[in-house]
Amino acid sequence: MLSPRERLSFFVESFLNIIEFRGITKKFGDFYANDRIDLTLEKGEIHCLLGENGAGKTTLMNTLFGLHRPDAGEIVLNQKTCCITHPGMAIKLGLGMIHQQFMLAGRLTVMENIIAGKEPLKNGVVDKKKARDQIKQLSDEYQLALNPDKKIEDVSVGEQQRVEILKVLYRGANILIFDEPTAVLTPQEVDRLFVILRRLKGVGKTIVFITHKLEETMAISDRVTVLRKGRVMGTVHTGDTTAEKLARMMVGRDVLLRVAKAELATGTRVLDVRHLSLPGGHHRPLLDDINLSVAQGEVVGIAGVTGNGQLALEECITGLRRVKTGEIYLNGENITGLPTGLRRKKGMAHIPSHRLKRALVPSYDLAENMILGAHGTFTRWGFLQKDKIKAYCQTVVEQYDVRCRSINDSAGTLSGGNQQKLVIGREFSLNPIFILAAQPTRGVDVGAIEFIHRHILKMRQRNRAILLISVELEELMSLADRILVMYEGRIVAEGDHFTKAELGLLMAGKGLV
Repeated sequence: MLSPRERLSFFVESFLNIIEFRGITKKFGDFYANDRIDLTLEKGEIHCLLGENGAGKTTLMNTLFGLHRPDAGEIVLNQKTCCITHPGMAIKLGLGMIHQQFMLAGRLTVMENIIAGKEPLKNGVVDKKKARDQIKQLSDEYQLALNPDKKIEDVSVGEQQRVEILKVLYRGANILIFDEPTAVLTPQEVDRLFVILRRLKGVGKTIVFITHKLEETMAISDRVTVLRKGRVMGTVHTGDTTAEKLARMMVGRDVLLRVAKAELATGTRVLDVRHLSLPGGHHRPLLDDINLSVAQGEVVGIAGVTGNGQLALEECITGLRRVKTGEIYLNGENITGLPTGLRRKKGMAHIPSHRLKRALVPSYDLAENMILGAHGTFTRWGFLQKDKIKAYCQTVVEQYDVRCRSINDSAGTLSGGNQQKLVIGREFSLNPIFILAAQPTRGVDVGAIEFIHRHILKMRQRNRAILLISVELEELMSLADRILVMYEGRIVAEGDHFTKAELGLLMAGKGLV
């Protein structure tokens, strides 16, 4: 129980700016990741940094955490200007960062991961009893129930995140930075995370929450700062704004946050996957007896926490991974042994889950990227028809609103949203009968999401069969006619009227087939 004097001190301190960014600028070559950013963080608040991928959110927080050095500007921490040159210094100053990709050693225990580098010693040996007692005290204080003796590889994704939180609390963090913390969580795990964040806020911790998701921004934050192209578009109190207003700040125009889907009668089956299995590591197979179909005029969604077989399924269907058990049919023809190129010729289009790894060559110009996999269409007497290629590319670029200075630009110079629109324009312009769209809106802003969703539904209206693999439940519930849930390489449920809560439980391996 705090004394009256301590309560008054806490009340006064809660109105002080704990961190100020003054004119922070960070360049990578000629690219401004952060451009003269002014921002304040208040003690005991949950402050969302909102913006599309590439807006500068993570770069700014990496600068605060000592992973980058700013090219200009200064950081003021607790009323004192400081130069944070490395993460160790940031930790000593009371900062902690929970990265999107967890920094944990799978073969070590929960306790070993938490104390690594800060082990309590007794007579030169790690004092495991003291470590366990300290972790239990922190776990009880913040209600972060964990078994300290379990190996990381044996705990859930949500538990791994709690380990990361305990790691920074164990090191005395008062300012906690969360970088896209909900990206790999089920809805139930997101709810639990939000309870933890509010509890941390309640004891005076300051939370920075990096995200591009409007729904969770509105649900958890006290204030929101919107970044666009490395600049601050504004800071608002969450209670004084709406998701629509924030979307407008993010992209500079009004955005329709949910597209309307017309009722359609489905036609004949286009894709059939039968008894598809794929061996994995020592724990479980990558794919375990997968059976699914997609018909004309139908969007079938695949839901699941990342790492439950979605990538393997994508690669098997598109021919990027050899199938040893099971069969794949396209329009009634067995294509199981066909290479990717022949599958495309037979009417398969593919929006890969990793556009820069599988969909684009960043150093190639837009026209060269536009004909990847379709060179034969633009060849005469063994030579590429450059005028025809450029005219075709220009038409697709205009039709799909790919914003660029010229089709001679390299694909790597485009924003993530425009890269994705280039890929979608290329794939949809092939006039396919079947489209595999894997994470089609990953890393793009809400304006590009609206655009991509509209075009997916246009292809559905044109009677194309679409398999949509996504980690975004809102996307699946908005676009899909049926949703299949994957867990540990198996399809554990199928339906057309799931709630978000039901999907979350199934994604965590709970509930019946």
